Amino acid sequence: MTNATASIEGGRASVRLERHLVDPPALVWRALTERDRLRTWFPCDVEVDDGRWRVGAGITFTFPSEVIDMTLRGEVTEVEEPSRLAYRWGDEVLRFELSDDDGGTLLVLFDELPPSFAARNAAGWDDCLDRLVGLTANSRAWREHFKQYQREFEPILGPQEGPPAEYKGTL
Repeated sequence: MTNATASIEGGRASVRLERHLVDPPALVWRALTERDRLRTWFPCDVEVDDGRWRVGAGITFTFPSEVIDMTLRGEVTEVEEPSRLAYRWGDEVLRFELSDDDGGTLLVLFDELPPSFAARNAAGWDDCLDRLVGLTANSRAWREHFKQYQREFEPILGPQEGPPAEYKGTL
C-alpha cells in the first residue's frame, strides 16, 4: 500500500492512490466493471444503464441505507478496456488506470473532488482499495488515515471536512 497524495492540477483538486494486485489487468478490469464484483469492495451499489460500460452511459450509485441515505448519478466518460475507466460520480470524477506490473496489475485511482473532501475521500478509498486487494480493513483505519491525510493535505488544499452530517456508518 502507498499513501494517497493530493494535488491541484488545472485548478481542480485531486487525490491519487495506487495498489499492486496479483491479478492481470483483464481480471482487475472485471472487478471495476462487474456489478457483483464491485459490491465486494466499492462503497455502494453501482448500476450502469443497460449494464454496458460505454462513454455516455448513465450510472446510479446507491449507498446502503444503514450507512447514509444517498444516491448519486454519474456518467461514463472514458472506457479503454482493460487499461482506463473514468466516470463522474456526483460532482466528482473517478479515473482508474491499470497497467501490467510483472504479471500483476498496478492500479492507480484518481479522484477529482472539492478540495475540502480530499482527506475524507482518500481515507475511504484506502479502505476500499484494501478490500479490493483482499485485505481486511481495520475498524479504526478510516479515522487514522483521515487524521494523517488531514495533516498532509491542509497545507495544500485548505481545511478538510470529516464525514457528511448524514453519515450513519462506523468510522
